[in-house]
Amino acid sequence: MIEVLTTTDSQKLLHQLNTLLEQESRCQPKVCGLRLIESAHDNGLRMTARLRDFEVKDLLSLTQFFGFDTETFSLAVNLLDRFLSKMKVQPKHLGCVGLSCFYLAVKSVEEERNIPLATDLIRISQYRFTVSDLMRMEKIVLEKVCWKVKATTAFQFLQLYYSLIQENLPFERRNSLNFERLEAQLKACHCRIIFSKAKPSVLALSIIALEIQAQNCVELTEGVECLQKHSKIHGRDLTFWQELVSKCLTEYSSNKCSKPNVQKLKWIVSGRTARQLKHSYYKITHLPTIPETVP
Repeated sequence: MIEVLTTTDSQKLLHQLNTLLEQESRCQPKVCGLRLIESAHDNGLRMTARLRDFEVKDLLSLTQFFGFDTETFSLAVNLLDRFLSKMKVQPKHLGCVGLSCFYLAVKSVEEERNIPLATDLIRISQYRFTVSDLMRMEKIVLEKVCWKVKATTAFQFLQLYYSLIQENLPFERRNSLNFERLEAQLKACHCRIIFSKAKPSVLALSIIALEIQAQNCVELTEGVECLQKHSKIHGRDLTFWQELVSKCLTEYSSNKCSKPNVQKLKWIVSGRTARQLKHSYYKITHLPTIPETVP
C-alpha cells in the first residue's frame, strides 16, 4: 500500500508521517521515571500509578466538559507524564500540576476564543488553589519540559494512520473503521500510565490493528502491515501492546472500572456561570462507548 501511493493527498500524509516518526522520541516521558511511579506504594506521601490515573481521568472529564479536541487531552497527558517522570511530586500538589499541564495544552491546541479563564477552570475543577498558584506551577512545568510544550502524540499518529488507510480504500468501504471509536479507545488507554511507556506510533497502530481484528475487516490487514513496516515497528512490539490494549479496553468496558465523571462537573456550575460559559466556550461532549466486540 505505502509503496504505491500516488495521489497528492497520500503523498502529503506520508510526508507528515515521516516527520512524526522522526520527531516522536524527542518529547516523551522518561520510562525509568514512569517505572518508579508504578513501583511506588500508596502511602499518601509518594506519587503512585493509581493517583496519576485518577488525575488523568479528571483531565478527561474537563476535556469532555469544555468540548476540547482529543489532541488537547493527549498533549496534556504527555506534559503531565513528562513532568512526573522527572520530578518527585507530592500527592497534595498533583491537582495543581495536572491542571497546569492541561491549561498549557489548551492554550497550545485550542482556538483562542475557546480558552477558558484560569479562574473558571479552577472553579469548575473544584480546586482550592489560586490563579497565582496555577501560574507559578505552569512556569515550573515549562522549565522542567525545557519549554517544549508541543510534542508528538499518539493521537497525531492515530489520525495519520487512519487517514492513510482510508485514502487507499474504495469509497464504499470507507466506513469500515469508525474514528470516534478509535479516539475513545485511545482516551481509555491514556488513563493507564503503562501506555505512556509505549512509543506513540506503536500505541496508535496497536489500537487500529486491534479494532480491525475486532471488526473482522480482513481487507485492512495489509494496510496495517504496510504501515508497521514503514514505521519500523517490530512485530513483537505490536503484538505486546495490542494485548495490553485489549486487556485495558475489556476492563474499561466493565462496570467495575471508574470512568470520567462529566456529570459531577455539570452540577457544580451555577446557573449564572453556565449562561456565561454557554456564550463563550461551554460545551458538553461524551466519550463514545467502547464496543463490546473488542476481545
